[in-house]
Amino acid sequence: LRIRLFNFSLKLLSCLLYIIRVLLDDPRERNGCWGCSNENHNLTNIDRSPLIWVDRSLPLWGLQVTVALISFFETMLLAYLSYKGNIWEQVLRIPFILEMINTVPFIITIFWSPLRNLFIPVFLNCWLAKHALENMINDLHRAIQRTQSAMFNQVLILISTLLCLIFTCICGIQHLERAGNNLTLFDSLYFCIVTFSTVGFGDVTPQIWPSKLLVVIMICVALVVLPIQFEQLAYLWMERQKSGGNYSRHRAQTEKHVVLCVTSLKIDLLMDFLNEFYAHPRLQDYYVVILCPTEMDLQVRRVLQIPMWAQRVIYLQGSALKDQDLLRAKMDDAEACFILSSRYEVDRTAADHQTILRAWAVKDFAPKCPLYVQILKPENKFHVKFADHVVCEEEFKYAMLALNCICPATSTLITLLVHTSRGQSAPWEAFRQLTGTKQTQTRDGHQSHEQWQKMYGKCSGNEVYHIKMEESIFFTEYEGKSFTYTSFHAHKKYGACLIGVKREENKNILLNPGPQYIMSATDICFYINITKEENSAFIKQNEQSINSISNTIYHGASRLPVHSIIASMGTVAIDLQDTRCRPPAGPTLTLPSGGGKESRRPSIAPVLEVADVSSIQGCDLLSDHSEDEMNHSDEEATSAPEYVKGYPPNSPYIGSSPTLCHLLPEKVPFCCLRLDKGCQHNYYEDAKAYGFRNKLIIVSAETAGNGLYNFIVPLRAYYRPKKELNPIILLLDNHLDDLLRCGVTFAANMVVVDKESTMSAEEDYMADAKTIVNVQTLFRLFSSLSIITELTHPANMRFMQFRAKDCYSLALSKLEKKEREKGSNLAFMFRQPFAAGRVFSISMLDTLLYQSFVKDYMISIARLLLGLDTTPGSGFLCAVSSLFPFLENPNI
Repeated sequence: LRIRLFNFSLKLLSCLLYIIRVLLDDPRERNGCWGCSNENHNLTNIDRSPLIWVDRSLPLWGLQVTVALISFFETMLLAYLSYKGNIWEQVLRIPFILEMINTVPFIITIFWSPLRNLFIPVFLNCWLAKHALENMINDLHRAIQRTQSAMFNQVLILISTLLCLIFTCICGIQHLERAGNNLTLFDSLYFCIVTFSTVGFGDVTPQIWPSKLLVVIMICVALVVLPIQFEQLAYLWMERQKSGGNYSRHRAQTEKHVVLCVTSLKIDLLMDFLNEFYAHPRLQDYYVVILCPTEMDLQVRRVLQIPMWAQRVIYLQGSALKDQDLLRAKMDDAEACFILSSRYEVDRTAADHQTILRAWAVKDFAPKCPLYVQILKPENKFHVKFADHVVCEEEFKYAMLALNCICPATSTLITLLVHTSRGQSAPWEAFRQLTGTKQTQTRDGHQSHEQWQKMYGKCSGNEVYHIKMEESIFFTEYEGKSFTYTSFHAHKKYGACLIGVKREENKNILLNPGPQYIMSATDICFYINITKEENSAFIKQNEQSINSISNTIYHGASRLPVHSIIASMGTVAIDLQDTRCRPPAGPTLTLPSGGGKESRRPSIAPVLEVADVSSIQGCDLLSDHSEDEMNHSDEEATSAPEYVKGYPPNSPYIGSSPTLCHLLPEKVPFCCLRLDKGCQHNYYEDAKAYGFRNKLIIVSAETAGNGLYNFIVPLRAYYRPKKELNPIILLLDNHLDDLLRCGVTFAANMVVVDKESTMSAEEDYMADAKTIVNVQTLFRLFSSLSIITELTHPANMRFMQFRAKDCYSLALSKLEKKEREKGSNLAFMFRQPFAAGRVFSISMLDTLLYQSFVKDYMISIARLLLGLDTTPGSGFLCAVSSLFPFLENPNI
């Protein structure tokens, strides 16, 4: 490398000495001419003496001879060392010929002094400098063990070629015009730039035919050489656009970025990620680097060209299994790495295997980079247990399908909580003022004429937030009080729904731990609200204005009636109209001046500040008696099947959470599990013959996979009353005869699980065609049947319970279009099947993983809500039926 650098510097020095000689030489003085005579010349009879002889001072000649001698001996030494038996192979090389032209004449002038002023085209050394530069760059990358960028190399070649052409043309025309107009070096530079730029002013032109011929030759050479260089550069540019190039190390160290690793990037997945990731104002300055092994499709390319994303999203084509590609993405400097599985693959197990290898590769390359992994099959989850956050698709899917049967619209509740919806316009306006974010936010459904849609759209903005109790305005006054007291009064006073806590010294989150839990100043409070407490402003009213029953009003950033939060939790609520005059809406909370009990309106029942220990029964999970079963008659008790509480004896896969369930005292023989075939223990062949007391839950699935365990466990959880346990029938076929045999006519719910074999289709969104048509057939044949369906694509929800001539459905379709035009992330939320929890897509839960980057507790809370995890002392999700006569009572 040092030899290459020395050679490159030597050639540049020779070109510099040539320029100095030109600037010092005046051809009109004819000082260097040897044996010249003064004669008249014209265009045909050119004075050749200025072209042959130049004025070269002795010091300058000495320097040029020294450079020539060094170059000559170096060239001869390299030719000797690289000799391989064929001398002509060395002699006929263009670099060797140029070296001889520029060095041998100087050596001759040493022995014959009259030739010291002989013109020698030293400016041709620029081509040798170009050749040395290319070799030097190659050696440099080899020395630092760095792979050379083809784009960088091609750009370097193009620029050096262009400079050499211009420099050769400048020096050639200047020298030839010594016999003509005696152009200076600057005039020659001006002429070349004007000529090569195709402007051609004509104020400076060559006068003699040799210089004109040189211009023609140089233009022809440029027309041949430059297009070839540009073609190669364009090809490399197109290839680089496909592969994405590299993420700058300087940017990685000065700016924050996350890496998204996917098998194939679809437009829906990309937009879900970008909308959810950049919904948080703290992440506005983050860059997103997408690492994908496939080429970017046209839809994704169009989206990434939008200025909003073009400056923040970088697409790299590469594999996470290659350290070189991980280095391109600067994975070791990334704030997080999201690894998503391809759920549209026919073989989902193979897709999980690819995800596992990607997670291992990233962990090996960047051990300190936080990992957010999405896995499809629950049996593969333990392979990525080391990841910081893991979401198993089938676990969440089956748990939500099960809870939809007993807690209607559970899937809707979870989906709205894990999406950053826009909810009210007022909170987001306050949010923008406090955080400086420039995102345009409008309330979902605010233009609707339906009251339920306005309330539903308003409450869709509720999210889960956390705050330390001693730093909170909502909860700090309740230190030392019970959890139920704190939750009740904080909700009544501020509209914030406290759902869980976590001790500072404990890692487990407790959802509704009950009245025996005493709030501490160091507790982390988890609450549901329209916006986080830090983004709210508070105004304290005078005592004269708070004597009425509604003395706590929630304005501006979270102006909601008490039941609004409850409505967002999936239960029934009625909008109690507040006709009292309100101050102008703003991002404020109006608080009562007196915080005592006398200013609070009465509740349904007294809520104790501290739990009465004597009234709290001991928590015996293995007890066979539950509160709802204490008042049953003996006849009902004898007719109900016998159950015992315990843990399932066999775990279907490694990593499944043990959950206390209702179990049969003895294991049922495998032959008795077939509903359509009798055996030696019973002769029943249809559901009606069994005479089930409770309505059935039918599950239509392609296979009985391990994920089905997470469907059964919530329906058999220990906290469910025995009298409400529904028989579960697994249907592996969908023929009409089989449906009738399994008791579809008297079933409570039928769950249609998306089939793996139909998740991929040649045309986008056609993967759900078979499922939609089959469900529509069931809907037409059994209109009273509650059908819960899983779809691959959320956009296909509009086809569920499709009625072509239903005016109400058409109005909802128009509302959905308006929401989509405004950029809503949940435009489909107003469709009745989704709002009722009758349909959902597991892809809607992708945002749970994305939201965990900001809220690292979201996955834990979601798992507790769905019953996938159980924590001692924590509550569970259930539904309460509200009767309208009770709701008419203003005290309820």
